Amino acid sequence: MPITEEAIHAALSRIIEPDLKKDIVELDLVRDITVDENTVHVHVEVSNPAMHSRKRMEEAVVFNLQQALGKDVNVVVNVTPLSGERGTLRKVLPHVKYIVAVASGKGGVGKSTVTANLAVGLAKRGWKVGLVDADIHGPSMPMMFDVLRDRPTTTEVNGKHWIVPVESHGVKLLSIGFFADPGQAIAWRGPMASKALEQLFKDADWGELDIMLVDLPPGTSDIHLSLVQAVPLSGAIIVSTPQPVALADARKGVGFFQLPSVNVPVLGIVENMAWFTPEDPDSGVGVTGVRHYIFGQGGARVLAEELGVPLLGEVPLIQSIREAGDVGRPAVLQEKTVAARAFDDLCSALQVRLAELDAVKAAGTVRAEQTTTNA
Repeated sequence: MPITEEAIHAALSRIIEPDLKKDIVELDLVRDITVDENTVHVHVEVSNPAMHSRKRMEEAVVFNLQQALGKDVNVVVNVTPLSGERGTLRKVLPHVKYIVAVASGKGGVGKSTVTANLAVGLAKRGWKVGLVDADIHGPSMPMMFDVLRDRPTTTEVNGKHWIVPVESHGVKLLSIGFFADPGQAIAWRGPMASKALEQLFKDADWGELDIMLVDLPPGTSDIHLSLVQAVPLSGAIIVSTPQPVALADARKGVGFFQLPSVNVPVLGIVENMAWFTPEDPDSGVGVTGVRHYIFGQGGARVLAEELGVPLLGEVPLIQSIREAGDVGRPAVLQEKTVAARAFDDLCSALQVRLAELDAVKAAGTVRAEQTTTNA
């Protein structure tokens, strides 16, 4: 078959964008086509920026064009995320600017505590914040936000029923814990857990959010893989203590998100329980300035430098942080305390990293457009 633009468009119209459920020609995702003798150059955009999504689109374009035009035709594909305002075409959470996973290689390092305080700290700054408690087997956010007895409601829009998240401390929240008795063990196999988790994203009325934080289970399981396939993550945060046994698993956590098949930017590492500061009953500030490095000193900083990722912050081990989580009022709300300052600094560091991520994406979009123009 002759290589014509009509034949190319006809072949590409057989490719369905998996998130948007329409063909890429109808969605105007084919940004540019150039024919150079026996080579076809195609620039296509996708809604999910993850590497596995872009790779699948590249393979689909090559397969369909060679099937229509002949195996001897060379196909060069440039796949980029949706650019500019076109990014709002994304079907999954289209009105959420950033989706950030908070993970840890090992349980018990305070990942959920860090997530809760990040969410409330950003809400304090005026951000519209959502939080998904994706720790299927140990959901703790209902307690940390003092909403153990609350239940999400539903609303009907255009004939479809949507889950309405619970709100607490300015944060919209959904957790598997809302749908099970507090004393009930959730013994679900991977596919069932992943399907339930997916509903929290796709069947909920989140509205417009500046950021959604996702509190992941410890480790790197099929739930993590399902998440990166179903939700276009903006980045990931890894939480660890300074202890070598925790850092060994934190390294695996960073490695997971850097896998070519996952390719989610690691925004940085948070060192939790970085040091212990005891209370000082004779001091007006509440805690002494003495630091006891119970779990070791600076381990996460060394790991971050070794892996080439930022250290987002260090959070001390203070009794009031634990107590605040137990009563459902995150410590970041304790104004002018050591604990609040630590989490406020962490919020600032995250905002800086997200701004840097935006700058990198903008530069990449410009380069892609220049490459297409020069082709």
